[in-house]
Amino acid sequence: MLRSSALVLALAGCVPMAPPDAVVATANLVDSNGAAIGTVRMFSEPTGIMLRINAGGVPAGQHGVHLHSVGKCEAPKFTSAGPHWNPTEKKHGHRNPAGYHMGDLGNVGVGADGKLIVALLVPEATVDGLRDADGAALVLHASADDEVTDPSGNSGDRIACAVL
Repeated sequence: MLRSSALVLALAGCVPMAPPDAVVATANLVDSNGAAIGTVRMFSEPTGIMLRINAGGVPAGQHGVHLHSVGKCEAPKFTSAGPHWNPTEKKHGHRNPAGYHMGDLGNVGVGADGKLIVALLVPEATVDGLRDADGAALVLHASADDEVTDPSGNSGDRIACAVL
């Protein structure tokens, strides 16, 4: 029966696909000392890319999160990750009247326990688009993103990074 089912799928032009929640990549999230503080898992979804962050030891408060255009996370400053990922050449911030770019992921809140567990959708993004020749990185900033100031929302130092 399995053989005939595969034949029917092939004849119908259907190709079995991985479930939408299949992990595309898992990366360590490292702090400014280069120590792993958690993981970032990337999923390809029909509406974009889903990033699931699970970390500990993060300072309490609001933190800007961005996708950066280079897949390098050299501690302690993570400047190797380059500028924000901006394939649509927009301005920075969800409240910017000129529109926001795809690397703007907003803010995440961390409680006194230092745990960060969050899922972030990057609408209309594709894995191939994000993983160009020099890769990409997810960066967690020290402060909240004001969602309007170009180029980084006044979100402060880069305190954690993951190569995607």
